[in-house]
Order: sequence, then structure tokens, then C-alpha cells
Amino acid sequence: MPSITSSYLYTFVALIAVSSLLVFSFMAYADALRVSSEVKQLKNLMNYVATKGTELLTLTLTTNATAEAFLQMPASVGNKQYWLQLRNDSSRAWLEGGFGNLPMEETELRVYLPKEASATGCYIGGYGAASLKCFLDAGVPQILLASSGEGD
Repeated sequence: MPSITSSYLYTFVALIAVSSLLVFSFMAYADALRVSSEVKQLKNLMNYVATKGTELLTLTLTTNATAEAFLQMPASVGNKQYWLQLRNDSSRAWLEGGFGNLPMEETELRVYLPKEASATGCYIGGYGAASLKCFLDAGVPQILLASSGEGD
């Protein structure tokens, strides 16, 4: 009799181990899907902002006027806080994005703007609409990104 009882016990322990492995692997797979979905949503949002920025730069260069747009932004991407930041170097401008409360240097998520411009400013998700403003300063196009609640 004792050998049958221990056999059931070993089978029960083996079932618990196998089911635990299955549950943990499913959780890891679901988490990987969620993260890739959030990154895709952030990339789509960055493309939207970069497209509007390109439109405003083109309008400013064509008409030599100041142009401004307010973009409705989601409070968060998935359940994560996000940020967007405009930057440039001597040859091109780009929009960076990432997750968290503070913008970081050198992120992997970038969208380049097709026009040469001086680009500055950042937007942190959850704080209203984003404001994009373009104007010419001494013949150099300027593009600014800010929260709509911030002063100029």
C-alpha cells in the first residue's frame, strides 16, 4: 500500500511542476505581446506628430508665416507613461520617444523629419494636448514641441 500512495504523490508533484511551467511560459508570452503592442502604439503616435511637424515646416517655409497646431494625445500608451522630444544636430531634426516620466538621451525610437530645422521641446504624456509651433528665425525654420498648458 505505501508504494501506491507515494506513486500518487510523485504524480501530483510532477503535475504541479508541469502546470507551473505552462502558466509561467504563458505569462511571459502575454507580457511580450503587451510590450510589443505598446511600442507599436508609441511608434504610430510618433509618426503622427512627425507628420504634423513636417506639414507645419512645409507651410512655414512656403508662406514665411508662423504656424501652430494642437494635437490631441492619449494620456498613456497602454498603461505606461510616455514622452516625446524634438532634437536636432547640424544636418537634420528628429522626434524621439520612450516610456517613463522623463525624457532620456539617445533612445532607439526615432522618427526623422525630412526638413532641416532647429527642433526643441518635449511633451510628457498625460498633460493635455501637444502644441507644435513653427516659425522662421533669421531664415532658419524653428519647430517647438510643448504641452498646450505651458506658456511660451
